[in-house]
Amino acid sequence: MASVKLATLAIRTIAKPIANSLKNQAQQHESFRRVCIELAQWSHRSEVRLRTGLLGESPKSIKPLNDTRAIQNGANSLAEGFLFLVAAGLIIGESWRAARKDSNRRDVVNDRLADLEGRMKAMGSRMDGVLQELGSKLDEDRRQDF
Repeated sequence: MASVKLATLAIRTIAKPIANSLKNQAQQHESFRRVCIELAQWSHRSEVRLRTGLLGESPKSIKPLNDTRAIQNGANSLAEGFLFLVAAGLIIGESWRAARKDSNRRDVVNDRLADLEGRMKAMGSRMDGVLQELGSKLDEDRRQDF
């Protein structure tokens, strides 16, 4: 249990520098930069459309973000998405592990209950046999007394 908690903590600690590395890579690689720009521009357009729609205005023309700002926003979105996926994966893994542990515990308890029920039935059968034997001996003793 403690080792699982330590592993979870280690994974979360390692994920933060990886997310920062994603941000730095957006500045250096052209293809990754394009992905970040497209993501940021899409996010910006969606935000402006939503905001103007809520205010009851019509979006006339949406001014795009400059490339520097778009790269930063896109890289931040990807880095935060990565951290979210790591955290979600750890939570799902922990939930699955706990459910499996509970299921195993339930199986052990059910097996023990079935064993106890079997023993109780066996003891009941023995008791019935003993009671019948005692009853027949009692009847015999009564017949002999008369």
